[in-house]
Amino acid sequence: MANLKYSRQRAAIKEYLSHTYEHPTADTVYLHVREEFPNISLGTVYRNLNLLADMGEAIKISTPEGGDRFDGRTTPHYHVVCRRCSRVFDLELDEQHIHSVNKLADCHFDGTIISHSALFYGICRECESDIPHKTIAYKNQNND
Repeated sequence: MANLKYSRQRAAIKEYLSHTYEHPTADTVYLHVREEFPNISLGTVYRNLNLLADMGEAIKISTPEGGDRFDGRTTPHYHVVCRRCSRVFDLELDEQHIHSVNKLADCHFDGTIISHSALFYGICRECESDIPHKTIAYKNQNND
């Protein structure tokens, strides 16, 4: 990728992503960055988020509900989407487990696996506390 001209707006977007664990949408990033740059447009935020993702300085998480989410943490890790509130959470697994998935896939692929991404679905602890216990136990028994 060609050398990009420095952009204070892009730097502010990257800075915001690096200090949040919320995996925000572009709209949320826009609302926060607009405090520092009142004239920034939503389109500029979208373009810069996608550019940061293309450059490997952010991760773009496409969720089934629509509205891509962004993560400033680019080290290998997984994500979980809560099926009730749609929040996105980091899933901390040992890096050895992540590499073992690459090796397993590589054994079953006619080529070379370089990396992978996975999106898990579940119910977060906060939403889980709103569900009657028997419902969760019943679902767990049927999924075994």
